Amino acid sequence: MKPDSPTGLPEFDQYAKSYDAALAEGLSVSGEEKTYFAHGRAAWLAKCLHDFSPPIRAVLDFGCGTGSSTPFLLDHLQPSLLVGVDVSAQSILEARRSHSSARASFHSVQDYQPGGAIDLAFCNGVFHHIRSAERVAAVSYVFRSLRCGGRFAFWENNPWNPGTRWVMSRIPFDRDAVTLGPSESRRLLRRGGFEILRTDFLFIFPRALRWFRRWEPALSRWPFGAQYQVLCRKPQA
Repeated sequence: MKPDSPTGLPEFDQYAKSYDAALAEGLSVSGEEKTYFAHGRAAWLAKCLHDFSPPIRAVLDFGCGTGSSTPFLLDHLQPSLLVGVDVSAQSILEARRSHSSARASFHSVQDYQPGGAIDLAFCNGVFHHIRSAERVAAVSYVFRSLRCGGRFAFWENNPWNPGTRWVMSRIPFDRDAVTLGPSESRRLLRRGGFEILRTDFLFIFPRALRWFRRWEPALSRWPFGAQYQVLCRKPQA
C-alpha cells in the first residue's frame, strides 16, 4: 500500500525495529555496513557546503526513519538544531529513543509545520518510496521549510548502477520501489522551485576494490556511483 502522506510508506512502521537488520542484509553484498555510507554522505555534503554562508544553524532530515543519519549530520555539519520528520510513527519513536538530544528532535510530518527557517534540508533514499503523483507535494514541503537561499541535499539510489538494483532487490522495503534517475530528480526539483547547483555520484567501488576509492572524488561527476546527490538551492527572495 502506497502512502497517503508524501514522505514514505505507512508500512514502514512494521520495519521500525527490524530496519537495520534488513538494510544490513541488502548492503552485505558491498562488503560495507550502513555506517560507511551514512558517513560518506555526510562528509561529502559537508565538503560541498564549504563555502556556504552564514553557518548552518538548522537542518531538516526529511524522511528521517529511525534517525540513523543523525549522528553523522550533527558531526559533519555542526548545526545547532536538527529536526527529523517522517510519516512512520514507529520509526519516529525509535529515532527519539536512540538519537534525541538537546540538538536533535523528531516529529511526524503532520506535526511539523514548515516555517521557512531551515538552512539545510537533507533526505536519503526517500523519494523512491513516494508515489510519483505525490513527489511534487513532498518537494513543496521541503521548499516551504527552507529559508531563502537554503540548500537541499537530495540523495537517491542510482538506477543506472547494477549493484544498486541488486542491493535493492535484497531489501524487503525496497523491492517494489520506483527509482528516480538523476535527470528525473533534477526536473522534479526544478518544478518545485529549486535551482540546481550540482549533481555528484558516490560509492563506486565495493569493499573488495577499496584501494580504488581514492579516485572516487575525481569520478563523482560521472554516473557510476551507487547513489547520487543533487544539491539545490531555494532562490533568494
